[in-house]
Amino acid sequence: MSPAEQSLIDGVRLDKWLWAARFYKTRAVAVEAIDGGKVQVNGDRVKRAKTIRTGDEVRMRQGPYEQIVIVKGLSEKRGPAAQAVLLYGETDASKAQRERLSLQLKAVHSAFLTDDNARPTKRDRRKLEKFRGRE
Repeated sequence: MSPAEQSLIDGVRLDKWLWAARFYKTRAVAVEAIDGGKVQVNGDRVKRAKTIRTGDEVRMRQGPYEQIVIVKGLSEKRGPAAQAVLLYGETDASKAQRERLSLQLKAVHSAFLTDDNARPTKRDRRKLEKFRGRE
């Protein structure tokens, strides 16, 4: 969709815009995020059919990261990534917060992260048996 066609659009459904701006891979995933309360528009929890307009503030939480973007363009069609970047602008505070969190997560040593689904190794099993007195 050309910039001239985009200017003719008054508003776009939130789920379509999130998909067109490439924040989510499919509209279904965008709908799940909206319904799950992970997306807010202008500080309010909204429904997927909420019409957004240029100038609206969209706050999204994806995993540990939170992004705050200002809607700069509207599109109902998903285009190339270079075109999708033109649809929004991330706030400076949001960028700084994401970078700070990214550095913190990288600094966490993998030993502190637990994998709840991991099975104990043979060594772990032997230590457990020794601790229980079943050696």
